[in-house]
Order: sequence, then C-alpha cells, then structure tokens
Amino acid sequence: MRVEGTHTKIAGDLLAHYDLHARRLPWRAPPGSNAADPYRVWLSEVMLQQTTVAAVIPYFTKFTERWPTVDALAGAQDADLMAAWAGLGYYARARNLLACARVVAADHGGAFPSTEEGLRALPGIGDYTAAAVAAIAFGHSAVVVDANVERVVARLFAIETPLPAARPEIRAAAGRITPDSRAGDFAQAMMDLGATICTPRNPACGICPLREDCAAFRTADPAAFPVRLAKKPRPHRLGHGWWIERADGHVWLVRRPAKGLLGGMRALPSSDWSAAPDAAPPLAAGWTTLADPVAHVFTHFSLNLTVHVTHLPLDVAPPGDGEWWPLEQIAEAGLPTLFRRAAEAAMKESRQDA
Repeated sequence: MRVEGTHTKIAGDLLAHYDLHARRLPWRAPPGSNAADPYRVWLSEVMLQQTTVAAVIPYFTKFTERWPTVDALAGAQDADLMAAWAGLGYYARARNLLACARVVAADHGGAFPSTEEGLRALPGIGDYTAAAVAAIAFGHSAVVVDANVERVVARLFAIETPLPAARPEIRAAAGRITPDSRAGDFAQAMMDLGATICTPRNPACGICPLREDCAAFRTADPAAFPVRLAKKPRPHRLGHGWWIERADGHVWLVRRPAKGLLGGMRALPSSDWSAAPDAAPPLAAGWTTLADPVAHVFTHFSLNLTVHVTHLPLDVAPPGDGEWWPLEQIAEAGLPTLFRRAAEAAMKESRQDA
C-alpha cells in the first residue's frame, strides 16, 4: 500500500529511529534485513501473545535449543512440549503450536507459507500472527496490529471510538502508514515504540520520533487514548486440590483433559472451579486442609484453590488414571503456575509436619 505526505513522513521517521534504537531480541534479524527465520518469528509471535518480552526470552531460548527447527518441534511428544511450556500460561497456544508445526512439517515440507492467506490456513494462526510472519519473515507489506501498535495508532490519529469497537478504524489507519518496503522493520518499529516510549501510562512523548505528527500529543492527555469502556468485574471462583503423597516420596499427578483450561497439563487432582464446587476428595483418607488457599488469576476469572494434603502407605493407590511423580523431580513435571504454587504449599506443610 502506498503512503504519501504526512503518512510517508511517519514511516520514514519511525524507520530512522528503529535503525538506531531497535531492541535486540533473539528472534529478530538486524534492521534493514527485512527478513528473518520464519520458524523463529512464528514461535516468538505465538509466545508473545498476552505475554511480555522479558517472560518470553528464556522460554524462546530453551525451545530453540531443544527444537531448533519446525521439523524438530513437529516430532516433540505432547507431554514434553506442555511441560516445557509450563509457566508461560495460555496453554491453548502450546497445543496450537504443536498442531501447526506438524502441519507445516507434513503438508508443507517443513517450510512455512509466505502469504498471509497461506499462513492463516495453518492451525492456531489468526490474522495478526499471519500478518506478522508475512511482514517480518518474508518482507511482505502486511498490516500488523498488536496491542502496542493499537495504542500507537489510536494516539497518532486521536481515535475517539472506544475499544474494542475502534479496532477496524485503528487497522485502517495502520494500513495508511504501512510502507511497501521494509514492512517487517516497520511492524517491529511500531511494536518497539509502543513497548518502550508510547507506553500505556506516562508515555515518553518528549523522546518520541512521531510526536510532531501525533494528534494525541497535541491534546492535554495523550494517555487517554485509546479510549476504553469500563471493565466488568472479573468473577471469582472456588476450587479444591488434593496433594496425595506416598511414603516413598512420590506425589500423585493427573493429566487434565486435552480441551479446556490448562488442557493436557499435569496437575493435582482437583474439583470443578465454580462458585460452590463439590469438595469430595478422590479417595477416603485422612486429609489436612491448608489454612491459606492458593490464589490465582486467569484471563476471565480469579480462583482460590483450597489445598488438602494426605500421606498414603505404599499399598494404597488413588482411583483413576495418573502417575506417581518423584518429589525431588517435581520441578520437571511441568506443572502450570496454579498447581506449582499448590505443590509448594503442600510440600512446605509436609516438611513442617515431619
């Protein structure tokens, strides 16, 4: 898409700033390359969804060391990948990651499609990720709008329509300033600007390369953009988790259903999470209830998980499917954050009782 006048100036000013100040990130090619390894771009974009760069970097490093290509990732065992993802959150991303890698390996000879249309046809890749990979990995002119870009564009044009209704308007405005050349660098420059200068609170307008052309900068309160409606209160739920420890130093872990929250992850046996969950334990035993529940916040609700602890002799097994996991290797079980915290609380209680 062609940009003219002020819009051309915006692209030029931002790219000049990016050439000097681009963040050094392990999945990026240097400014001016206009292309990067599609596998690393795709992997980083999936990991970065609703997750900070600082949190992603160590996971990205470990993943690419263990699975350096999409073919290697396609051959990973589901349990191994879910364990490696543990702590990064939003676990549907991990399931989609593996499904996508297997399709790329099996149906595309290990090479990602280069077009947005071809990328969108892959499992777990939506409009944003397809645009990001097309622009950053293949140099195509694509409109890339993540949360940072959304904020930058809303301020550049002082878009007064509240989110989420403003998103089509923001995308159209982003398209008007996206250049045909260096589209990947431009997308990453916009991301960097939103992450480091045009921040949600207290934007550093004094050092912004686009302040002369920013409509929000000319208002008394640039941080008022993008406009947002008041959030609805997040519902609160309750749940119960059971720590079943065997006399030989093993704990009983189960695998959560493949679909749903924390799908496919190892976990403690637990109840449903609702306003008033059924607290029936998985077996008859003497249970100690920890005084403080484990608090956790998911995207759509908060949870207090009450943890109950029991110790079993070697000849008693819990009902249902599961596995006895050695306590000294609990960090390697890949428990999601909620259950990792529950395990830490239960082991602390067990040490105090010993």
